[in-house]
Amino acid sequence: MKVFGVDIGGSGIKGAPVDLERGDLADERYKVLTPHPATPDAVADCVQQVVEHFGWSGPVGATFPGVVTDGVTRTAANVDKGWIDRNAAALLAGRLGGGTGGCPVTVLNDADAAGLAEMHFGAGKGREGTVVMLTFGTGIGSAVFTDGKLVPNTELGHLELHGHDAEKRASTKAKEDEDLSWQQWAHRVQKYLAHVEMLFSPRLFVIGGGVSRKAAKFLPLIEGIRAEIVPAQLQNNAGIVGAAMAARAAGQEGTAAPAGPGATAGPLSSGAPPSPSPSPSPTSQVGWPADP
Repeated sequence: MKVFGVDIGGSGIKGAPVDLERGDLADERYKVLTPHPATPDAVADCVQQVVEHFGWSGPVGATFPGVVTDGVTRTAANVDKGWIDRNAAALLAGRLGGGTGGCPVTVLNDADAAGLAEMHFGAGKGREGTVVMLTFGTGIGSAVFTDGKLVPNTELGHLELHGHDAEKRASTKAKEDEDLSWQQWAHRVQKYLAHVEMLFSPRLFVIGGGVSRKAAKFLPLIEGIRAEIVPAQLQNNAGIVGAAMAARAAGQEGTAAPAGPGATAGPLSSGAPPSPSPSPSPTSQVGWPADP
């Protein structure tokens, strides 16, 4: 079965039909640059361009770099603030003809989508306990799973690090903007992982985003983390695959967003059996020593 997936990022918008039997792209992905400013209408134009590049007509899953509930985007850290409280699913469905039966659209958090793909097809497949997927790019996205069940919209990139959002210090963009060496950047990532580990005690960290292709350059430099740390197997295609998974799940469940024709909400499970929700994690902050 093929379903279309689109990954909306802070720097690029990419998509492709996905073969959900294999968990891989069915065609070479097509990418356009994220417009600046990344207003809802401008981004919708780009999504339409990506989908129409393939002549696609059918269900579409789309990721968004922020909190998404019932197809509505609630935060907008790395895109235009006009996305806050916007019904993104309805906007995209209308642009793609979803209201006339063309392309019903499901929208979910970008890291949640990547995590769903990795838990079903990639590095997290068959793993029990708490698994944390972290995507490093323009910001830092997160997806937290307990025995295969997703806790959505965790947005752990906004934990405090040196008095700032962690993604301002430890994202791939921070590495590029500050011209950090792999050693310097790995040191920041290590401190960030230590904080996340203190809060969630995961058994496994899965490191995704485009930088996962270069995992050998920085993962061996990270020390003192108890959890296993592995690169994402689907690498930077995980978001596209997860978005397509969400669209298929929404179609099977018939779950509709509260407003907007053709708009649907995303799933909360990677396909593993449901389990009780985890106990609340501690939320106390710790101090971060200055970089050497």
